[in-house]
Amino acid sequence: MSPMYSPQVLDHFQNPRNAGDLPDATVSTEVHNPACGDVLQLSLKVDAGRISDVRFRAKGCVASMACASAMTGLVKGRSLAEARQLRREEIVNTLGGLPEASVHASHLAMDALSVALKKL
Repeated sequence: MSPMYSPQVLDHFQNPRNAGDLPDATVSTEVHNPACGDVLQLSLKVDAGRISDVRFRAKGCVASMACASAMTGLVKGRSLAEARQLRREEIVNTLGGLPEASVHASHLAMDALSVALKKL
């Protein structure tokens, strides 16, 4: 692993939170980053206006996996209104920062969340 990644990024990459399928999802979406080829699938289960469960599958770089993992941890348990207020900077801060060349990964995570929330 490259030393340019923070320990938090490497931890989320090596031990992703909320990875996998969510068969009883309320909503699922898939977003692509055509510039780098990364793909992120995101599934949310919503109960009483809260995200009760969330899962992701990602195909991409270390940063994309880490951003997806961090984002799911940040939105799990939040109300839909709170999830809509999540900002990309919160993901980046949770991960201890991202190299400039990897910032696209945080945008991919936010795009997936935004698309999923718009479907509700």
